[in-house]
Amino acid sequence: MAFTGNYSCNTLRVAMTTGAINFATDSFKLALYTNSATLDETTLTYTSVGETSGGNYVATGQSVTATVNYSTTVTGSIAYVTFSSPAWTGAITARGALIYKVGGTAPAICVLDFGNDKTSKSTFTVTMPTDTSTSALIRLS
Repeated sequence: MAFTGNYSCNTLRVAMTTGAINFATDSFKLALYTNSATLDETTLTYTSVGETSGGNYVATGQSVTATVNYSTTVTGSIAYVTFSSPAWTGAITARGALIYKVGGTAPAICVLDFGNDKTSKSTFTVTMPTDTSTSALIRLS
C-alpha cells in the first residue's frame, strides 16, 4: 500500500515561491491511481507507474480547472484554490489521484487518498471539496 493520506506536494511549495505555478493561467490534470502507486508529499511530477485503467480513462488523466479565490474574515485573510470535479465513464477502480501542472516539469500539486479502493460500474467522479476558505484543497493564510 502506497497511499497514506492527502498531501500538498513539496514541489507545489517550491513552485509557488519561484513563480513556476500560476493557478490563474496554468493548465492542470488529475490522474487516477491504483493502490500499487507510490504517491506522497515527495512526489515530484506526474508518473504513469500505478496509474489506473478501464472505462474511458486515458493515461495522464483529465484536465481540471483551477479557480483562485480570496476570503477576508474577522480572523484574517485566506487565499484558496479549488479544482473542477472530473468524471469518467465505465468500470474503473482507483485508490487515489494526483493533481499536477501540465507542461514544463509537470510539478505535482497534491495527492488525494480516497481511503480505500473506489470502483464504478458506469461513472467514476472525483468530487472536490466545497469551494470555501475552510475546505478547499489548497489554502494559504
